[in-house]
Amino acid sequence: VQLQASGGGLVQPGGSLRLSCATSGFTLDYYAIGWFRQAPGKEREGVSCISSYDGEIKTYYDDSVKGRFTISRDNAKNTVYLQMNGLKPEDTAVYYCATDRGRCSMWHRAYEWWGQGTQVTVSS
Repeated sequence: VQLQASGGGLVQPGGSLRLSCATSGFTLDYYAIGWFRQAPGKEREGVSCISSYDGEIKTYYDDSVKGRFTISRDNAKNTVYLQMNGLKPEDTAVYYCATDRGRCSMWHRAYEWWGQGTQVTVSS
């Protein structure tokens, strides 16, 4: 199982970024993909998750990003995306994607496999 996150960068407040999580070694249909972020001095927190373990695609968002972020996946490309719009300075963090077999969880300890992080900085 491998994951590789990319797409981070420096963006002004109100701007957009799209993060990608390229996966290999497993089938997205049976694994949840979660996006997490960690700011300096803070705990890692769940941002969003997507899973179709129960036969239908379900998505979850932390309240802090609802209405601004959208998670999606492309099974043909084995890639999960996190579209981030209306970015705020408080979204600044290292963003990680993670996976484990089964349903979504917004708790980072529920995930066994992690990609490297990608830095997102929102600043004017």
